[in-house]
Amino acid sequence: MEGIRRIGWTVSQHKVLSICMVLISIIVLSGLLAPLIAPNDPNFVDLMHKLEGPSKQFPLGTDQLGRCLLSRLLYGTRVSLSLALLIVTSCLVIGTIIGCFAGYIGGKVDGLVMRICDAILAIPSLILAISLIAIWGAGWKQMAVALIIVQSVYYARFIRGLVKNIKQQTYITAAKIAGTSTLRLMTRHIIPNLLPPLFIVVTLEIGWVIMDISALSFIGLGVQSPTPEWGAMINEGKSFLRSHPRLMIVPGVMIFCMVAILNLLGEALSERKGLSRLLPKWAKEAKGS
Repeated sequence: MEGIRRIGWTVSQHKVLSICMVLISIIVLSGLLAPLIAPNDPNFVDLMHKLEGPSKQFPLGTDQLGRCLLSRLLYGTRVSLSLALLIVTSCLVIGTIIGCFAGYIGGKVDGLVMRICDAILAIPSLILAISLIAIWGAGWKQMAVALIIVQSVYYARFIRGLVKNIKQQTYITAAKIAGTSTLRLMTRHIIPNLLPPLFIVVTLEIGWVIMDISALSFIGLGVQSPTPEWGAMINEGKSFLRSHPRLMIVPGVMIFCMVAILNLLGEALSERKGLSRLLPKWAKEAKGS
């Protein structure tokens, strides 16, 4: 019976992975091909067609300025995903450098780096990002830098823990005895072993970053109008919530679906790679602060 359950769980995992990968591919391709498949110019203002319902010319209707809602949604996919990938990639590079440095050296250096990380983690990430943007001014560049500073701490803390664990392995000790240099030890033995859990963490983190980008754009601190972005679209449609709720529902559903798919993909990958016990613990420590 136990074997049958394991086989059933493996098949279920495979189905979830396959479905999530297909859905993500569709969303990403729709963003990449937006100039080709969008029915209209996303920023073209036509007050003669404002707040129209779905039609052949405007499949999802128009907004308060007569702009095609579907076109803005497709172009918004490009903006949201591009910003999320930029932020996550930057955080990954910075967090890997800091985490490897602190975890490998250890001692007082490790303690100092972790105390700085704890100080940043003591402040809710979105509040800290808002504070930084308030100092620098609103805009997608300022938002990206603020989120990179805030999110890099999570990666640094997580990677530091992995490095300290890997450093204690027998093959690392053998490599040191053999005279392997620190740089080669990092590039050939430690960093490659970080990639599987980091891939899963990045998959989960992209969803969080998309929500942060949308939240900051919704309150006017992120992507500015008329650039189409999911959170900014919700902000523009909030005045018409009662009369034309689709202006908020359509981008809101898009955010929900993208985040849900990424979370399901990350969880399925963590179960498949045997990291399900590690990732929720890290997520609780990092996101709960």
